[in-house]
Amino acid sequence: MTVDQQTHTPDSGEETAVAVRVIPESEHPIREHMLDREALKVLYRLRDAGFKGYLVGGGVRDLYLGRTPKDFDISTDARPGQLRQLFRNSRTIGRRFRLVQVFFRGDKIVEVSTLRSSSEFDIDGNEQILASNNTFGTLEEDAFRRDLTINALFYEIEQHTIIDYINGVEDLDRRIIRMVGDPDRRFTRDPVRMMRVVRHAARTGFAIEAETFAALQRHREKLHLCPPSRIRDEVLKDLQSGASRAWAELCMNSTLWPALFPLYDECMQGAEGEVVRKELLNIFAILDRLHARSNGDEPVKVPDYLLLATLLLPWACRRFHLPETNVRGEGFHQLSRTIRDDVDHHFGEPFNVQRMAKEFMTTLLINLSTFHHARAQGGGDPKWLKKKSYYRDCSRFFDIYLESQGIAAVQPERFVVEQPPAAAGEEAALAPVPERGERLERPQRIERPERIERPERPELGGESKPRGRGGVNPAFSSDQHGVFGLLRRPRK
Repeated sequence: MTVDQQTHTPDSGEETAVAVRVIPESEHPIREHMLDREALKVLYRLRDAGFKGYLVGGGVRDLYLGRTPKDFDISTDARPGQLRQLFRNSRTIGRRFRLVQVFFRGDKIVEVSTLRSSSEFDIDGNEQILASNNTFGTLEEDAFRRDLTINALFYEIEQHTIIDYINGVEDLDRRIIRMVGDPDRRFTRDPVRMMRVVRHAARTGFAIEAETFAALQRHREKLHLCPPSRIRDEVLKDLQSGASRAWAELCMNSTLWPALFPLYDECMQGAEGEVVRKELLNIFAILDRLHARSNGDEPVKVPDYLLLATLLLPWACRRFHLPETNVRGEGFHQLSRTIRDDVDHHFGEPFNVQRMAKEFMTTLLINLSTFHHARAQGGGDPKWLKKKSYYRDCSRFFDIYLESQGIAAVQPERFVVEQPPAAAGEEAALAPVPERGERLERPQRIERPERIERPERPELGGESKPRGRGGVNPAFSSDQHGVFGLLRRPRK
């Protein structure tokens, strides 16, 4: 194993020696053929243009662990403008830091970012949330800017080596989740990092390093300083991860759960608290089963509003006595308004949930009683209920509730996403950039159909009239008096 000594100043103004581990191909399990073809095309294009490109983040971590990465992200010393010139099938996204997305056939996207500097770590600066500095930097600075050691590894395709500045490979071998740098400082600068620690521990099954775990408990209340929309998006990622049950257990054990969801404080007290905890874990286990379909299966998509409603399910059942409550008429509408107001107050506002999503969540919760009493009468769901626009979502939501109570009911096929046929010109728009010396087949020209003559539209009088606005009165009638009896003004 090659070890180089370099200098870096992550947390102080004094230079400190950093041992950079350059791990040769013979000492790590990653092989070039394991990388996605599109990611390789981007890396080779960068190399041929004179830039340096590296596979970074979760892609290196998952390949090292023998898993198939969900995404292959790339970092480079090329600037966003240079990337746009190099990849014509791309676009620039991001506000605080610009990323370039390169598009390929099959809706594949490879994100390419420019290496960032580590000026965030200047201890003489003000302690603030989400410092706005996002300047370009070196490979070393980019490594120290990342959140977790296991996500700060780089793989390069020239020598097929892994570049490790912060002992990330050692933490992978020891199965440890550790923050890069001082966890107290990192959590103070961006409290959302605490959620990422728990997420990666849940997904990998790794243990959280003691110092990182202690800092997480000390700073958990700082989550309230973050924009609600960021917290909401992070929670949705956890619910969609396929490891939401392990995530919830870690949140509860690390006391992060009450900081995220204070509406559960009363429910989870005393003997009833263990019942609520069990129901929540059952619900998350169901979501994990839905999201655990293999690559060969049809994709499953659980709508965001349904995910958020499942998160509230044990709380709502106790607060509104669902699904046993049986009200009709004005009582039903009054309960619906109460649920909507409470959902908005306890969850919608703290998480910046859009109004339409809150309305959907209210519909799912209020109709628990509708489905409960309809099915209790026997004979399945009545026809009038099946005709409602909300029937499909409410039925799936009620099945999740039933399974959380021990009645197997949820079928993953009910959440399969229907793939629309690709438009004729869509594939051409997502076509990859050819390699040097590689020729792509020219798409066949699609002939335009001959013009079809529109049949004349007969009017009530039996004689076809020319279409247009000329001479038409405000009532859009050809009758002189119009359909409202208004006298049409003669044309001059």
